[in-house]
Amino acid sequence: MVDTGNMDVPEISAEWYRDVIGVAADSPPPVQWFVGHATEGVILLLGALLLAAALSRLSGGPHDRALALVAPVPTLLAYVGSEWFKTVVDQDRPCRTVGRAIIAGSCPSPGDWSFPSNHATLAGALAVTTLLLSRRLGLVALPLAALAAFSRVFVGVHYPHDVVAGLLFGALAATLATPLLARPATEALRRRADRARRPLPDLAGRPRP
Repeated sequence: MVDTGNMDVPEISAEWYRDVIGVAADSPPPVQWFVGHATEGVILLLGALLLAAALSRLSGGPHDRALALVAPVPTLLAYVGSEWFKTVVDQDRPCRTVGRAIIAGSCPSPGDWSFPSNHATLAGALAVTTLLLSRRLGLVALPLAALAAFSRVFVGVHYPHDVVAGLLFGALAATLATPLLARPATEALRRRADRARRPLPDLAGRPRP
C-alpha cells in the first residue's frame, strides 16, 4: 500500500499509474496534446449526446417527456456526491506523491483531492443516462466515457482506481436516480394532460358538447 493523505492507495494502482504515465511521457507530442485536451472535449460531447437523447424523447408520452426533463439531474447529483467523497477520503494526487513527471500542465493544488475523479464521475453519469434514454446514442457514449476516464490517468492527475471508482459511482447514480426522478415527473405530466382533456363547463354549469 502507498500512504497518501488519509487513504492507503493499493500498490497495484500505483504501479499501473507509473506504467501509464511512463507511456505518456514517451508518446509523441501530438498524442500528448490530444489526450491532454481530450477530457474536457469528451465531457462536452457526452453532454451533447445526452441533450440529443433527451430531445428525442420530448415527442413521446408522459414517461418519455419525464425522462427528458429529469435527464440532467442524475449527473448533477453524481458530481455533488463525488465532491463529498473527496472531502471524506482526502487522498492526495499521485502527481504529488509518486514523484514522476506528468504531461498535464501542472499538478492540482494541495487540497484538491484525488478520489474519486470528478471527470470520470461526470462521464459515467452522462453516458449511462444517455443509454437509458437512447440505446443507440448510449452505445456511443459508453466508450467515450471510458476515454475521458483514462485520459485523467494518462495526463498524470489520477490513479487508475480513482477513475474506475468515478465511472462506477456516476453510472450507479444515473441508474438509480433516473427512474426514481422520472416516476413522479411522469405522474405530474399525466395529471396535467388529464386536466387539459377535461371538458370545460359552460356558464350554466353544463358540459360543452
